[in-house]
Amino acid sequence: MQRHVAILGAGPVGLDAALACADAGRPFTVYEAADTVAAHVRAWGHVRLFTPWDLNVSRRMRTHLPHAPRGGDCPTGAELATRLLDPLAALPALEGRIRYRTRVAAIARTGLLKHEEIGTDTRAAAPFTLLLDTPDGEDTAEADLVLDCTGTYSHPNPLGPGGIPAPGERTLADRITRTLPDTRDPARWAGTVLLVGAGKSAQTAARDLAALPGTRVEWAVRNPAPDWGAVPDDTLPGRQHLVDTSQALAGGANDRVTVHTGAHVQALKPADDRVRVTLATAGGPREIVCDHVVALTGYTGDASLYRQLQVHECYATGAPMNLSAALLGSAGGDCLAQPSVGIDTLRNPEPHFFILGAKSYGRLNTFLLRTGYEQIDQVAGQSQVTLSRGV
Repeated sequence: MQRHVAILGAGPVGLDAALACADAGRPFTVYEAADTVAAHVRAWGHVRLFTPWDLNVSRRMRTHLPHAPRGGDCPTGAELATRLLDPLAALPALEGRIRYRTRVAAIARTGLLKHEEIGTDTRAAAPFTLLLDTPDGEDTAEADLVLDCTGTYSHPNPLGPGGIPAPGERTLADRITRTLPDTRDPARWAGTVLLVGAGKSAQTAARDLAALPGTRVEWAVRNPAPDWGAVPDDTLPGRQHLVDTSQALAGGANDRVTVHTGAHVQALKPADDRVRVTLATAGGPREIVCDHVVALTGYTGDASLYRQLQVHECYATGAPMNLSAALLGSAGGDCLAQPSVGIDTLRNPEPHFFILGAKSYGRLNTFLLRTGYEQIDQVAGQSQVTLSRGV
């Protein structure tokens, strides 16, 4: 009897997992909270990746979609969705297998609590119960293998120091943009923008906002001496361009951009129709009254889904422990140089439950889609053994 696979999320990694199940003749269901595939990708559809098509299309995708884009051009998120992911979702192999507008709210072992049957065959043999939020109300489903590919983009990190919300942040939540700003409408960003963060998303936002003549950018960066993630002899021109632009902005190349290094947000308060933000800096508190707050302080996955499962999380990254240890123990700085890991590194103490894709990296920001596809290769190659052995 074929065991049923539940795939959570219809992004690039989730769709690749679905193709792997189809190739193996395994019954599967993809649960997608949005009304279309690649909802997270579409949310940053206006942004161009710094990785080319050849790093964003898996071997399985090319087999099922021979005319999938290839080469060294870097797609936008919208192009990735419309030219690759939409055609994949329309393939006969996936027809009727994706449940849209269905969010997995929680996962449990049927009849077992989190602390029961630790490491036993009894736990491994019990199916998973998925609690679903659907357009028709709550529902449940069962599965024997669960692949959590839900990503991170819908769970941004807070602004405050120490990773908790700054005072006033929750009250002013509707005034804070936590996704990459779409600057194709310059009037939307007129005035003063407080940008918080230093990663590639923040660097992209700084570059785009700095190009708007009616916008002033106050850019708060925690690191007193940021290196902007520079990679020696970078082979990805788009990534190097972001580093070069950030260094130039920090050096005063644009008089409408001020970069505050060694700064973090202490508090936010309303100021009529604007926001008054207090920054802690090396020179003491600094107040900025702004029209927009853009918080790009990173994203982490929703761990509440599996709180009733036996998942061993890294105390530093929030990622599954085995994978986190492998990543932290590697050279690690360049996303192109991530270590290749085996199935044992991807396993959790909870049998037949895998966290894959960007969510599997926790707070680490070096994930590439290519890595997610390699993870699917590992699980697809071992899932039959995993189910039979219960490990």
